[in-house]
Amino acid sequence: MKYIFLVLFSVLLVGCGASRLNRTTNTVAGPEGVKAKITNPADYLSDENSIAGIMNFLASDELEGRDSGSEGIEKAASYIEAIFEQNNISPFFSTFKDTLSNFSKPAYNIVGLIEGSEESFKDEYIVIGAHYDHIGVVPSELEGADTIANGANDNASGTSTVLELARYFGNVRNNRRSLLFVLFSAEEKGLLGARHLAEKLKAQNIDLYTMLNFEMTGVPLAGRDYFMYVTGYNKSNLAEISNKYAEENLIGFLETAQEFNLFQRSDNYPFHEVFNVPSQTFCTFDFTNFNHYHKVGDELSEMDFAHMALVVNKMIPVIEGITNADTKEIKYQ
Repeated sequence: MKYIFLVLFSVLLVGCGASRLNRTTNTVAGPEGVKAKITNPADYLSDENSIAGIMNFLASDELEGRDSGSEGIEKAASYIEAIFEQNNISPFFSTFKDTLSNFSKPAYNIVGLIEGSEESFKDEYIVIGAHYDHIGVVPSELEGADTIANGANDNASGTSTVLELARYFGNVRNNRRSLLFVLFSAEEKGLLGARHLAEKLKAQNIDLYTMLNFEMTGVPLAGRDYFMYVTGYNKSNLAEISNKYAEENLIGFLETAQEFNLFQRSDNYPFHEVFNVPSQTFCTFDFTNFNHYHKVGDELSEMDFAHMALVVNKMIPVIEGITNADTKEIKYQ
């Protein structure tokens, strides 16, 4: 596949001497010979190992299915915070954890910011999100049977996608608009985490351009001429814009997504309702390629890490294109 990295190197003038890029050592040498390392975007692409590292923790029995308000999801929240801190991402609020106002137990969205690089664009925000909660421990009818609904596909997979995208953009810093990387709690309780954040951002008069959500990206589609689909396909031109920047037929229309109204069943929907801006979910679950939805069989062994890395890497040029475009290209039809 072809990746587009919009890396702009400025010519730095100091006195009458210009900085020079050494493409062999990937450094810039100033007039006094001082060398500074230039970030190589390819170093931050996703791969099977980086995906596996995240998934092996988030979908482990230690987290006991990441039920909202549980000790397990608290561990997941701390893990996500650490990844943000390691990759130059700042808290959007006073801390990464933003406590939900609409859930009875202590529960948190994790909200990280990469501020836009240009003054005229940085007040426009793009939310890149996924829910990191699942349904926890479930009753078993068989003695000694597994009771932990690990939620590997639902939605440690989407969470991993967002964390890998955050790692890339946190290090490459190639975004004119500001990016909010958000992991939502209490999605399984009725999209409560997304509802809380959408209403909170609206109250702050945030200029939200679009909300891009990731849900169940752990296994590939089969028998399709596209790689992923978006919910609410016909509501906007998001698929067209995505395919333009991907330079391939990346996003297509899934009939069953429309039939089951998936547009209203994930964290994109509260942003659609509150902001009325393009807010849609990317997914590779099509009701035929995964049989463990909300079951204890949603395990790591069912996941395709190579496919998951492709989801990340194919989305990088899409997000780069959207965040760096001169206009807000994505529009509701």
